[in-house]
Amino acid sequence: MQVKLVENEQALQDAYSVRKTVFVEEQLVPLEEEIDEFEKEAAHFVLYDQNQAVGAGRFRVLQGIGKVERICVLPSHRVAKGAGRLIMNAIENFAKEKGISTLKLNAQTHAEGFYSKLGYETVSGLFMDAGIPHVTMTKKL
Repeated sequence: MQVKLVENEQALQDAYSVRKTVFVEEQLVPLEEEIDEFEKEAAHFVLYDQNQAVGAGRFRVLQGIGKVERICVLPSHRVAKGAGRLIMNAIENFAKEKGISTLKLNAQTHAEGFYSKLGYETVSGLFMDAGIPHVTMTKKL
């Protein structure tokens, strides 16, 4: 499996396809909330397994802090395959290259343990986003 930074329209559509499958179809997030006004300013990443898009994520910089967003992996590649870790590693390396030393993300509570294992610390209480419980987490690179 390989993570690629989106550099063309086809790769961007691949990222959107995975996100729509996971967030819109599986988790019932409204499409207009999933694909939002920040798409153009974000760097997008796609995880490919033999040319098939199986994971995605995006990254933005807000006031000098890197914001990791929309991390998702298709069900077929979720458990014990390291797909999520590959996406996160690619985004963290990208952030380092951009001189970003602090990352922040809003994790769905069921994924809090995953991000903790990657060195993220919970810094907020529980809040709802798109009807799904979340917490904010941060990490120093």
